[in-house]
Amino acid sequence: MADITIIGTGNMASGIAARAAIAGKSVQILSRDASSSAALAATVNGTSGTTGSPAEGSIVVLATPFGAAKEVLSSYGSALDGKTIVDITNPVNFETFDSLTVPAGSSAAEELQALVPGASVVKAFNTVFAATLAAGEVSGQTLDVLVAGDDATAASAVVDFIKDAGLRPVNVGPLRRARELEAFQLLVMTLQISDAHPNYNWNSAVKLLP
Repeated sequence: MADITIIGTGNMASGIAARAAIAGKSVQILSRDASSSAALAATVNGTSGTTGSPAEGSIVVLATPFGAAKEVLSSYGSALDGKTIVDITNPVNFETFDSLTVPAGSSAAEELQALVPGASVVKAFNTVFAATLAAGEVSGQTLDVLVAGDDATAASAVVDFIKDAGLRPVNVGPLRRARELEAFQLLVMTLQISDAHPNYNWNSAVKLLP
């Protein structure tokens, strides 16, 4: 049995899998493509399978775009009851980079929670870029990972994982704070693609300093 299940094989999935290995966690990788799952799992001595296979980890990371995350949770349904679901998505309109695709007064995390009422969704890693995860720092500063969740036990489990992975967790409060996290990350993303900021190339980080 794996400690953490990661659904997806993209850059964020790879980065989080590497961090899970640093944390000493066993990892299961699931995706639609069995060969992609196996290839990523091999990098962290993990196990693999296809989406729809039982999720072994008590923590399940949705390392997919928001639309795909909704499909995944809808397909699993009550099979994820009791699990901690980590939502890393940003519901951005990627054609314009000018708006979110969820209604005002909501968030991707809250929409995903509604699909799996028997599980506990925790927002985390959505303010971290994949390119920074390998080093775990930017300009000598440890990456901050902002965390939001309603279930204190689930949020604490994610915070502990982030600490063990060599990163700095910052619990920002209940799941509804995901609205601000997602909106803020849209702003940060626009900086990465702006000609006015040529030094930003998906290589920056959000840092909170007391």
